[in-house]
Formats: sequence, C-alpha cells, structure tokens
Amino acid sequence: MDRADPGTVRLALVVGGLVLAVLLGFGLGRMNTGGALAAGGVPQSALTGHTHAPGTGAHSHEAGQAEAAEAGGLAVSRGGYTLTPLAAEFTPGQADELRFQIQDAQRRTVTRFAVVHDKPMHLIVVRRDLTGYQHLHPSMAADGTWSVPLTLPQPGIWRAYADFTALAEDGRQTATTLGVDLVAPGEYAPRPLPAPATSNPVDGLTVSYQGDPEPGLTVPVSFRVTAADGSSPKLEQYLGAYGHLVALREGDLGYLHVHPEPELVDGAMQFWLTAPGPGRYRLYLDFATGGEVRTAEFTVLVR
Repeated sequence: MDRADPGTVRLALVVGGLVLAVLLGFGLGRMNTGGALAAGGVPQSALTGHTHAPGTGAHSHEAGQAEAAEAGGLAVSRGGYTLTPLAAEFTPGQADELRFQIQDAQRRTVTRFAVVHDKPMHLIVVRRDLTGYQHLHPSMAADGTWSVPLTLPQPGIWRAYADFTALAEDGRQTATTLGVDLVAPGEYAPRPLPAPATSNPVDGLTVSYQGDPEPGLTVPVSFRVTAADGSSPKLEQYLGAYGHLVALREGDLGYLHVHPEPELVDGAMQFWLTAPGPGRYRLYLDFATGGEVRTAEFTVLVR
C-alpha cells in the first residue's frame, strides 16, 4: 500500500481544521444570535432594545436592514398572526370596551405572550389625522381575549395597533405589530398636522427634541425635559425605561419600532429611529415625572 506524502497529509489537516473552525464559529454565532434570556424568558435584546456605544452616529445595518426599516401595523395579519377585534364601532365620547384576540396561522387563539417593557401587550390608538393618541395596556382572559376600556373622543376612523411578542409552542418568539381600523360614526373634521418644532410644552414642562432622521438609516434622536426655571426634573422609570417613543408615518399610518437606550445619555432620553422613507412623521414620547406619565408630541420631516 502506498504511503501518503507527509506534506499532503499536513495540508489536508490544516484545511480540515480551518473548515471545522468556520463551521463551529457559524454554529456558535447562530446560537448567540438568540441572546441570553432575561426573567420571563424574554431575550435581553427585546428588553433593552437597540443599544449602541456612546457617540455612535447615524448608521445602517446590512443584516436585516430592510426589516428594520419596514413600517408595521399596516395589516391585520402578519408573520402568521392575525388581530381579530370582537367589535370595531364605538360611540364618540362614550366610554366603552375594546375586546380582541390574536390568532395564529391555524386560527387558534394565542394565549402565550412574552412580557416586554413590563407588559405582554401594548395597544396604541390614534385617529387617522394622528390626533387623540392613547397608549393602553389590555388585560387577557384565560381564553386569550384581550380587553381594555376605550373612549374615542371624536368621530372619525381610528387606528389601533397591537404591539406584542407571541410565544409559540416550540418556544419561538415572534415580535410584531398588527393594526386594525376602529370607527366612531359622525362628521369627521380632520385636523392639520402641526408644523415641525424642536420643543413643545407639556404640563408646565418643556420637552426639546434633537435629531435628524434620514431614510433607511438608524439615527439617534434624543429628548430633554426642563422646568420653567431651567432646571431638569427627575425622570422616572416607566414600564422599565426612562421613556417610550412611538413613531407613526403620515398617510398610511405606518408604525415604527423605536428602540430606547436603557440609561439616560447626558441626562436625556435617547432612542434609535429608522425611517423607511421620506415624509412627515408624528412622534409620541411617553415619560414620567413626579409619579405621573406625560406625553409630548412632535412632527418630524424626513427628507
């Protein structure tokens, strides 16, 4: 039997070792992509959002960039899940209850959800002219029916967004936002969108905005709160963060996921916003001071 040349054997071992290292690295990379689980089985990335080192500027993410820039809440079905309201008509100005279910691709009612930002379900309601913003947290019955008190103060077509992370039987987590229209019959008099401004008064405080969103780029936007005497009131944690930001696109009311930094940045609330394209957007900032949750609203023009 012929003996293999020693040089050939060494070359084969080196190549084989490199291939094995690449395969192991690929496998470990896929394992690490899932992230460590925090309390409640939620990935740390889902809790802390989109974190970056201090000083990071506008940038893009090649892996999954299209998904990051895609607006949500445009359909009642997405990713194998469907938002099913049990009633969609409300009397303007009258207290009522919104009840709905989330169903999977087999039309089964989903009952397992991850807790993200202290709640398993975040419900955003706004009129189609982007007025009347409400951030609600429904409760779920044992059969998977969600319910929450809701008053639509003015006639018109309203949009309700269910923002949640579903847990499949095999443990997979699917974060998505589904949207559905609600109707408040009556004469609809839409209000024009306020002009862009870098500061707005809220309950005797001034909230200032800083940032320059660009289509397709992930850009830091920050908000600073000051009192009438120029001092900075103490910001309190609300739903596990110093602030929560919802961004909606004028026209189709596309819902943008905006990720907060877990800590204040130089005393300001900082978020990372990826605008899918040019247009006007309405930003809704929820923050807490003095034990009370307040909301500041901004119009932002993306060119």
